[in-house]
Amino acid sequence: MIYVVFDVGGTKIRVAVSDDGKTITQKISFNTPTNYQAGLKKMSEGIAELAAGKKIKAIAGGIRGLLMENKTGIANDAVLGSWAGKPLTKDLTAQFGVPVYLENDTALAGLGEAVFGAGKGLDIVAYHTISTGVGGVKIEQGKLDIATVGFEPGHQLLDIDRTILGEDVTPTLENLVSGTAVESRLGVKPYEIPQSDALWDELAEYLAQGLRNTILYWSPEVIILGGSMMVGDPKIPIEATRKYTVEALDGFVACPFITTATLKDDAGLYGALVYAKQQQ
Repeated sequence: MIYVVFDVGGTKIRVAVSDDGKTITQKISFNTPTNYQAGLKKMSEGIAELAAGKKIKAIAGGIRGLLMENKTGIANDAVLGSWAGKPLTKDLTAQFGVPVYLENDTALAGLGEAVFGAGKGLDIVAYHTISTGVGGVKIEQGKLDIATVGFEPGHQLLDIDRTILGEDVTPTLENLVSGTAVESRLGVKPYEIPQSDALWDELAEYLAQGLRNTILYWSPEVIILGGSMMVGDPKIPIEATRKYTVEALDGFVACPFITTATLKDDAGLYGALVYAKQQQ
């Protein structure tokens, strides 16, 4: 029997299978349709293709956006507006006759990194993705930490010089370091800014202020940083991020190891695999 896993992003949908419950053995990807019915059809076709001739044990996956309370779909999302309110898990169960589990995509990426990636073997892992937005999750002993409405570290307020963002922009971590924020502030895509530009060091300093809060609230053994702003080219330098985080803590507590994600685009798929097995 196989596990089917998926990752629904704003740009791409990835579908994969695991024959042994430990590794991703096959995967496909395609552009994410903005229309829900079209997206459901593409996902179903992908699952049927990869699972042909095999029996599915369970399906699990991550999706961007705020999940509905019963985790059958998303409640809202700026990109996948047509998907909001639609019962994705129920629709997939109706087609394939197996349990389907859904979680936030950042949460599952963090779970994948904690169990199979940069946090493997550690008990308390904090994961942040720095990409078009900023998200994060806490993982304890290989499981997602319990939360009422999920984690939103990107929306924490940071006490900084308001001349950076101006009086009209809320000084959140996301509005300081995300790719979308950088483009809005400077008028160019982050990848168009050379690594030698002082901006990247400045972003590391802003990020460190947010990581200080992560350390004080979550007390992790490691902080794993993923997303295009951390593992792309150019990127926020991890060495500078570590240095500024140590400075921000100012000796109050020890700084845990801060590192970058290792599973790249497969993090969410591996996290979905872990999640599927945990629900059985």
